[in-house]
Amino acid sequence: MISAIVAVVIVAFIVALVIAVARDPGPPPEDVAVAYEQAWDRLDFEALWTLSGDELHDGLRRREYVDAKRAAYAMQPELGGLAEAVHVEHVESGRHVAVVRTCIQLRGGGTAHNEIQLESRGGRWVVVGYLLRSDPTG
Repeated sequence: MISAIVAVVIVAFIVALVIAVARDPGPPPEDVAVAYEQAWDRLDFEALWTLSGDELHDGLRRREYVDAKRAAYAMQPELGGLAEAVHVEHVESGRHVAVVRTCIQLRGGGTAHNEIQLESRGGRWVVVGYLLRSDPTG
């Protein structure tokens, strides 16, 4: 009798855990956008692949994409490590789409402003568009 009660409690706990994990929305779009900016700054092409949707994969599979990006940036390492900090300026988020405006404080002074477009796919936010903004207020 006690073993049956223990079994029911364990099964109920497992079901509750599975439901909790399945319903976890993952990081919010602003966290994904900041991670995307930081991955670009580190020239971390594996992370960029993971954080982005197919639209930004240049029609390549993961290994091809990473190899192509590494080759393209191998002669320009100075393009990495430029950010001192990344801040979210504004977030517009709906159920399945979001736009995050970021401000990157550059080492040595200056800022860059970007607009990152995201979609919720398969229970997680992915970057589907990336725009450099010349007007930080727009």
